[in-house]
Amino acid sequence: MPTSRRDFLRYTAAAGAVGLGLRHPQAGTTTVHQGGASLRILVLGGTGFIGPHMVRRALSRGHTLTLFNRGRTNVHLFPEVEKLIGDREGDLEALKGRTWDVVIDNSAINPKWVRDSAQLLQDSVDRYFFTSTRSVYADFSMIGMDETSPLHEVDSSVIEEGTRVPYGPSKVLCEREVQKAFPNRTLIVRPGIIVGPGDRSDRFTYWPARIDRGGEVLAPGDPTDPVMFIDVRDLADWYIHMVEQGTLGVYNALGPEAPLSFAEMLYGIRAVTSAYVSFTWVEADFLLEREVRQYADVPLWYAPRGNRVGFQRFNLSRPLGVGLKYRPLAVTALDTLEWHKTRPEERRTQLRVGLSAEREAELLEEWHAK
Repeated sequence: MPTSRRDFLRYTAAAGAVGLGLRHPQAGTTTVHQGGASLRILVLGGTGFIGPHMVRRALSRGHTLTLFNRGRTNVHLFPEVEKLIGDREGDLEALKGRTWDVVIDNSAINPKWVRDSAQLLQDSVDRYFFTSTRSVYADFSMIGMDETSPLHEVDSSVIEEGTRVPYGPSKVLCEREVQKAFPNRTLIVRPGIIVGPGDRSDRFTYWPARIDRGGEVLAPGDPTDPVMFIDVRDLADWYIHMVEQGTLGVYNALGPEAPLSFAEMLYGIRAVTSAYVSFTWVEADFLLEREVRQYADVPLWYAPRGNRVGFQRFNLSRPLGVGLKYRPLAVTALDTLEWHKTRPEERRTQLRVGLSAEREAELLEEWHAK
């Protein structure tokens, strides 16, 4: 039986997920995967946000890991894993003369980095796994977008010219370089917002932290506005599952499986706190007229209009078909909140996104007066 509030919440969240027919991974796997063969996996990066979760999952499945990075971030992690020191910006010497079964590239936003690493490894690695982004899509005005939706148009000549391009078009170029060097040997994943313990962007963390503070919470737009994100641990588990299965192709990485409204997200988060909370729904036009920034001042929220009608309404049939699964929202919320409470006081009180307490109070006062 559960022995603590944390255990109780985990128990009830899991039970609720089963009762609702939601899919979630089995935790605690420590045996070699069903195929039986240990894979040699090269991870470019591996010590940031996504990487550590992925490395832990791969190690628990019996695979052999090599990490390649600059040796500057979280250097204490994984002392048992081979580490190669280099730099995507011109120093790939440590990768020469080696072979791996698969390379996982989480760290590249510069297409030249991808070109250099992919060309270097094309004869010494079987498969290239690249982490791209939902931002590669040119238009979010259609509901039910999938992996075939139009991408940004960008000329590859900008790589040689050294011209800086925005994040989404840059990732389009990265994808091209991978596919060019590894034809029919490429796996590309396009995540949306990645959340959970360790997320320094604070985009999801703002909501558990704000709700746990209690009181009247400004909730943006309409309660039925959709929202999509993915827990970093679900993403990591899925990555290693696809590596083991030899999956190729292009897949979006969003969730959850069933459409989630903003109200369901906020009330789901509230369920893991003991704070007294009330939500006041403030209309989108009121917020936009007062220059409240979507996705920044009110994290995860875009008014579903214009070019953002389909931003939070992707078709997920393709990723679900190759094994993407989700843990309950309550688990993500509780774990994120507990991790947040271990952070230094400055980071707990000064999040990178979200309304300040003063600005939120001003908006609520004006809304009530209106």
